[in-house]
Amino acid sequence: MSGPTKTPLPAILLANNLLDGEVVFFSGVAWSRDPRRAMVAEDEATRDLLAREAKAAFARNEVVDAEIVDVTRDATGQPVPNHFRERFKIRGPSVRPDLGKQAEFGVGN
Repeated sequence: MSGPTKTPLPAILLANNLLDGEVVFFSGVAWSRDPRRAMVAEDEATRDLLAREAKAAFARNEVVDAEIVDVTRDATGQPVPNHFRERFKIRGPSVRPDLGKQAEFGVGN
């Protein structure tokens, strides 16, 4: 029997803000709506730090559904989730490119 599978690296921590449901990203210091500010874990120690922050932020009633997701970097070096669900979260809850995070922050275009 093996232990839990860890998220592949590099990875970021995203969650939903408890008060408004907005998708937020842990920057290493605080939670940000801007996905470009997400702290990218390149090693196991940083991934473990993200996991601890996910638990702590949940306990502080700041976020829900915190998850560490694997990413690749785009041509500009910004983290892009490898899976559709998380890529959609980065863009915002819209299929219109003039709305959501994709318009506000220029991500996911």
